[in-house]
Amino acid sequence: MAPIVHGLEVDYFGTIKFVYLDIDDPENSYYLKELGFRYQPQFILLDGEGNILQQWLGPVSAADFRVAFDSYIK
Repeated sequence: MAPIVHGLEVDYFGTIKFVYLDIDDPENSYYLKELGFRYQPQFILLDGEGNILQQWLGPVSAADFRVAFDSYIK
């Protein structure tokens, strides 16, 4: 998944901010709980207010991410 996500990060630079949380870092436990972390990999698309727009559990194709990203970009 890393090559797909990093490629999308380059393509959407300046439009979407990508944030990575290390599930093994105890400092992230608050965020993982707030976001309802359940499965690895888990991807969450948030709006600027921190509201969850969409979630994916497990592997996701670049095309599926692009459809979601493009539907929320105004």
